[in-house]
Amino acid sequence: MANVKIVTDSNSGITQAEAEKLGISVLPMPFLIDGEEYFEDLTLSQKEFYEHLQGEAIVSTSQPSVGNVTELWDELLKDGGEILHIPMSSGLSESCHTAESLAKDYGGKVHVVDNQRISVTQKRSVYDAIALRNRGMSAEEIKKVLLETKFDSSIYISLE
Repeated sequence: MANVKIVTDSNSGITQAEAEKLGISVLPMPFLIDGEEYFEDLTLSQKEFYEHLQGEAIVSTSQPSVGNVTELWDELLKDGGEILHIPMSSGLSESCHTAESLAKDYGGKVHVVDNQRISVTQKRSVYDAIALRNRGMSAEEIKKVLLETKFDSSIYISLE
């Protein structure tokens, strides 16, 4: 198996507990609620988030901080290898562009995938990346596959 560490963000719907089982890392997305910062699935549960939304709280979102991203990357690269980072779509957040900019300082060790996905389709990309890594592909090779197939996803919604 290639020494590729996979990183995504909590917009993928992957919890910290699930990430641990999968052997990947999930950057929690920050929320500001009435001016106080919370981190998805770390200091704020889904239940608490929806309770705030139902109340009169002022809720806004943000991207992971540069420090949080680089701290995670630095830790993951301590034993060598490379990182495949799958953030939410650049069409919805600047977090992808920020990660691409930060990756330039890592000498080709960090590969950021902007495959225009969010939620369940982003999660599917992570699962695909895990399977490709387990087949021995490098981060660069996995990124190429994910970009080539970025429009090969569908979501079906049914109403009753």
